Amino acid sequence: MSSADVQAEPTYRQANVNDAEAIAAVIGTVVKEPNPVAFDGPMTPDQVRVWLTRLGGEGGVFLATIDGRVAGFAALDYNTFEPDTVVLGVWMLPEARRRGIGTALAEYALGFARDKGYKRIRGRLPQDNQVALSFLSSIGALVPIYNPEARFELPLV
Repeated sequence: MSSADVQAEPTYRQANVNDAEAIAAVIGTVVKEPNPVAFDGPMTPDQVRVWLTRLGGEGGVFLATIDGRVAGFAALDYNTFEPDTVVLGVWMLPEARRRGIGTALAEYALGFARDKGYKRIRGRLPQDNQVALSFLSSIGALVPIYNPEARFELPLV
């Protein structure tokens, strides 16, 4: 994806198993950056397919696409210990950041969570990830800080 591609209007949709390669490619990019969030390393497309299948209809992965190419994704993974809670993560390719695309993608995912009846969104961040903290502030997350990680909770009302 080039800088020129990012100028096109993004679209948002729920991912399916056919999107596994594109999601794995985004993960492969973001895990190479300082302070990667939530992923210990790259995932293969087959691992992504297993993840998508496990989420079923209770959670989901949502894509931001530009000219049909994935610019990033958001994930809502349900929390089995708290049935009214899902865990949110948003990962964007570097060239698609700071353009409002990730915020719109998060809002799209939050709409899904509200429609499913979830009451809270939670997540975690590596320590000192100021970019992610700024992003979460833009979508209204409450960000209490715990060491060694930051955790956030966003009530859905």
